[in-house]
Amino acid sequence: MNELIEKITAPNGGVFTGNGTNTYLLGKEDLTLIDPGPKNDEHIDEIIQFGDGKIKRILVTHTHKDHSPAALPISKILDVPMHGRLVDGESEWEDETFVPDKVLNHGDLIETNEYSIEVVHTPGHASNHLCFYLKEQKCLLTGDHIMDGSTVVIAPPDGKMRDYLESLELLKNYDVEYFAPGHGNFMDNPEKTIDSITRHRLAREAKVLRNLEKHGSQKIDDLLKHVYSDVPEVLFPIAKMSLLAHLIKLIEDKKVNCEEDIYSSS
Repeated sequence: MNELIEKITAPNGGVFTGNGTNTYLLGKEDLTLIDPGPKNDEHIDEIIQFGDGKIKRILVTHTHKDHSPAALPISKILDVPMHGRLVDGESEWEDETFVPDKVLNHGDLIETNEYSIEVVHTPGHASNHLCFYLKEQKCLLTGDHIMDGSTVVIAPPDGKMRDYLESLELLKNYDVEYFAPGHGNFMDNPEKTIDSITRHRLAREAKVLRNLEKHGSQKIDDLLKHVYSDVPEVLFPIAKMSLLAHLIKLIEDKKVNCEEDIYSSS
């Protein structure tokens, strides 16, 4: 889609990853590698071969195990630094091999003679999640904050629904023409996409409240069947994580109470 952006998809397709994790190489002579993906020898070899000795740095959107484990071996092979953040607390999804040589903060700039990248901190899916804005190309590399063809899982305690919704709104401050997501294809109509995701999340939240009012106090597994009745049961374990994130937000909003793992409307 853009001559400065090359996408290589890792062979790690699955329920969480779709066709696989997208790795991006930015630039022509001064390459930035974004989200090197899982520690898969075939994928690592393809990245290094494509880079042809021109990769200067590795950036990671977040440290889930499908996005960052290849960073350390590539960093060692090419002797290039890793840039990113660590999570604020603990996460069962965490890649513990990733320790950044440089910690990236919101608003940081990475500038080359070919392009510039602005760091956008977008917590929600993960507390350390970053998006990368290619200013000249008006492209936002979204990691797992926005994905093509699927809903992002928000898994507490590191994942937070309120943070996710606020981070979505934050992206409207950037002049973006298309998204380069961590899974799936390039995406046009960025503002329409953001609004659609937000509406979907708020509709799910409203469904939680309606079901608590209609059916009374419930445990999360009972509530799951009502709120995610449109989702195949095989996906309930995944949906349960996002439902918990919704419930935590609603408790913070004082719209829901929880006593001894039983939820009720306030």
